[in-house]
Amino acid sequence: MKQEKGYLETAEMNLKQAHRIINELQIQETWQKYGITAHLIGSVPTGLLMKNRDIDFHVYSDQFSIADSFKAIAELATNPQVKRITYTNLLDTEEKCLEWHMWYMDDKNDEWQIDMIHILKDSFYAGRMEEVARRISEVLTPETREAILSIKNDIPADEKIMGIEIYMAVIRDGIRNYQAFTEWKKAQANDQPIIDWIP
Repeated sequence: MKQEKGYLETAEMNLKQAHRIINELQIQETWQKYGITAHLIGSVPTGLLMKNRDIDFHVYSDQFSIADSFKAIAELATNPQVKRITYTNLLDTEEKCLEWHMWYMDDKNDEWQIDMIHILKDSFYAGRMEEVARRISEVLTPETREAILSIKNDIPADEKIMGIEIYMAVIRDGIRNYQAFTEWKKAQANDQPIIDWIP
């Protein structure tokens, strides 16, 4: 119980800091100036933010414009705590998007990665991760929340694992700790693609 409380306190603390950063940068308001709507997805809206300080947005516009995407990012970059930004044009791929990755240094000298993916409305991914976040929030229980947070906490710093993999393992398949998760992950090679899963 004491350890569970620690996970929950860490997640709550990280969540508050994430929202403070979002509000400071005025992320959604900045995109909106250029006719672009930003939807918060991932571990922030689900309250499952642990060691990886990631803030994720999918952004959409009725009139898709690379120039307007650059304008919004340029405005966000004026904040002195924004230290680095990368850009990838994936419009001619299955993803049909522009990928923006921004690194922000907070007042505790912790680095946050803010991903803002500008997606064409006919992309397979349009609206999908918003629905995943909504469904995860609906089906989470205290037990599954604790399991997800504990697995996230135990992942080695040099290992990259998508949150959606953990959510699938815990919610769909009953995995409850990191050791069991590593075994589960090895067995997924021929299983349903992660991106197709919605709880």
